[in-house]
Amino acid sequence: MNQINVLWVDDEIDLLKPHILFLQQKQYEVTTCLSGTEALELITQTKFDIVFLDENMPGLTGLETLSEIKEKNANLPVVMITKSEEEYIMEEAIGSKIADYLIKPVNPHQILLSLKKNLDHSRLISAKTSSSYQQEFRKIAMDMSMVNDYQEWIELYQKLIYWEIELENIEDTAMFEILESQKSEANHQFGKFLEKNYSDWFLPNVDAPIMSHNVFEENVVPHIDGAQPILFVVIDNLRYDQWKVLEPIINNYYKLEDESAYYSILPTATQYARNAIFSGLMPSDMEQLHPHWWKNDIDEGGKNQYENEFLGAQLKRLGLSHLQYEYHKITNLKAGKKLVENFKSKKSNDLTVIVYNFVDMLSHSKTEMEVIKELASNDKAYRSLTESWFKNSPLFEIIQQAQEFGFKLLLTTDHGTINVKHPSKVIGDRDTSLNLRYKTGRSLTYEHKDVLAVKQPKDVHLPSIAMSSSFIFAKNDMFFAYPNNYNHYVSYYRNTYQHGGVSLEEVIIPFAVLIPR
Repeated sequence: MNQINVLWVDDEIDLLKPHILFLQQKQYEVTTCLSGTEALELITQTKFDIVFLDENMPGLTGLETLSEIKEKNANLPVVMITKSEEEYIMEEAIGSKIADYLIKPVNPHQILLSLKKNLDHSRLISAKTSSSYQQEFRKIAMDMSMVNDYQEWIELYQKLIYWEIELENIEDTAMFEILESQKSEANHQFGKFLEKNYSDWFLPNVDAPIMSHNVFEENVVPHIDGAQPILFVVIDNLRYDQWKVLEPIINNYYKLEDESAYYSILPTATQYARNAIFSGLMPSDMEQLHPHWWKNDIDEGGKNQYENEFLGAQLKRLGLSHLQYEYHKITNLKAGKKLVENFKSKKSNDLTVIVYNFVDMLSHSKTEMEVIKELASNDKAYRSLTESWFKNSPLFEIIQQAQEFGFKLLLTTDHGTINVKHPSKVIGDRDTSLNLRYKTGRSLTYEHKDVLAVKQPKDVHLPSIAMSSSFIFAKNDMFFAYPNNYNHYVSYYRNTYQHGGVSLEEVIIPFAVLIPR
C-alpha cells in the first residue's frame, strides 16, 4: 500500500494516542493538530489523503473548519467526529459533503473502517466484483446451455446486464472481455432459440411471452381504473441496460412497484414494433384492418404517423372508448418544453401517452455525426450519454410534474438496439428494404448462418410486399452490406447502433410500473 497521510484535528488529541498508535501500526502516517486554524495551515503545506475533524473545538468550530477545507480542496475527504447527536449538525456536515460521520467515543476499528471505506473503496469493490463475477461466470455459462423458455432468457439477460453495469465501474479489463464474450455467446444461443420458437408463439393455445401487439392490453389497461391518472411513456429505442441507469434518477420521485420484460416483435424496428403497441395488432392485421394507416417498407411517407389513430381504434376494440386520453409524440426539444409548460392540464385525463424519440435520434445521430460516434463509442458510453440526456431533458421535468400531480407512471420502449460489428453480404432487387438489421423483398441472397429467415411472412403475421417476398433478420451483431462499394459501406456502419434484427438487446425490453413517492 502507498503511504497514506492522515490529518487528525482535535483539541483533545492527547486522549487519542491509542488510536493514532493503532493506525501507525497499520502503516498510516498520522499528523495531529489542536485547532481548525492550525489544520488549515497544514493543509496548504502538506498533501493529505483524508482528514479526521472534531466538530466541537474552541476557536474555529468543526463545521467552520470543514467549510474552509472544502473551499481550499473540494475533493479532500473529511470525516466529522462529534459528541453531539443533534440533527442540525449532522445535516450541516452532510450538506458540506463529508466523507463520513462518527459519534464519540470512537474505537480504533471504526476509524480503520472509515479509512478503508473512503480510501480503499474502489480497490476493494473492484477485487470483490471481479471475484463475484468469476464465481457467477460458470453458473451463467451452465444456465445458458440449459435455458429453453422465454422467461429463462429474460432472467439470463437481466443477469448479464447486472454484471455488465457492475464490471464497468472497475478497472479489470480482462473480466469485462470475458463478459463481452459471454454476451456474444448468449446472443448466438438466443438467435437459435427465436429461430426455433418465434413462429409458434402466434399459434393458438401456445405459452408465449407478452409481445408488442398485446403489451398495451396486458400491461397498461389493468392500471386504468379512473382512480389515478396514468402516464404511459414509450421512450423509443431504450435498451434494458439504459433503463437500469435511468431507474435510480427516477427513483427519487417514484417508487418501483413492478418491473417486467416483454418481447419486441420482429422486425425490432419502430414502424413494426411501436405501431403494434398502439394498434394492439400484428403488422399484417394492421395492413388488413387499417390499410389507410399502415405503410410497408417501400411505401412513401412516414411509417409511424398514425399511432394516435391506432390507439383510438384499440381502445374502442377493448371497450374503453369512454376514456379521457391524450397522445403526444415528442421529436425535438421545443415540443418537449411545450409539453412541460402545459402538463398540468393533463391531470384530468385517465391516460396520457407520451412517445419520446430522443434515444432513437441518438442512435441515428451516431451513424451520421462524428461527434456522437466519439461520445457513444461503446455500450458504457452509450449508457452514460443516455443518462446525461435524461437528467437534463424535458421528459425528466414531465416525470417530476407527474409525481407532483399523483400520476402512476408506466415506462417502456418499443425495441432496443445493438452495436453492430460484423458485416454480412446480402443481395436483393431494387425493392428490397433498406434497414441494416432486416431485409424484406424478393429473391434475397444471403449468408444462411447469419440470419433468421422467414420464407412465409404470414406465419409470423408480417405483410408481404410481393407474392414471393420473404424476411431475413440479422443475428448477433451482424449488419447487412451490399457487395457494391462494400468496404466503404462497412467502415461507415461498423460500430454504430442499429435495430431490426435478433439480439437480446433488441428483443427483450423493460416495462416498469412506478408509483409516486
